[in-house]
Amino acid sequence: MTRKDFVAKAVILPALAGLVIAETAPAQAKGTKAQFKYQDSPHNGQKCSGCNFFIPGSSAKANGACKLVDGSISPNGWCTAYAPKK
Repeated sequence: MTRKDFVAKAVILPALAGLVIAETAPAQAKGTKAQFKYQDSPHNGQKCSGCNFFIPGSSAKANGACKLVDGSISPNGWCTAYAPKK
């Protein structure tokens, strides 16, 4: 092995190890409704159906999910994580 090969491997291998660790890191758990002060009604005109984190249900009126809050989420609900859709 030449010095050039050794240096290349010495730089690349730790970088690859970092990628493997990053790819296998566990996803963070969602927060509870209480943590985000979730309520089933809108707040100052803001509601989950207009939030960037809301995942719609099977219809416009059906409960959906949230990327941050655990559990069934009403499209008319609201929480402190509200972020308007862009």
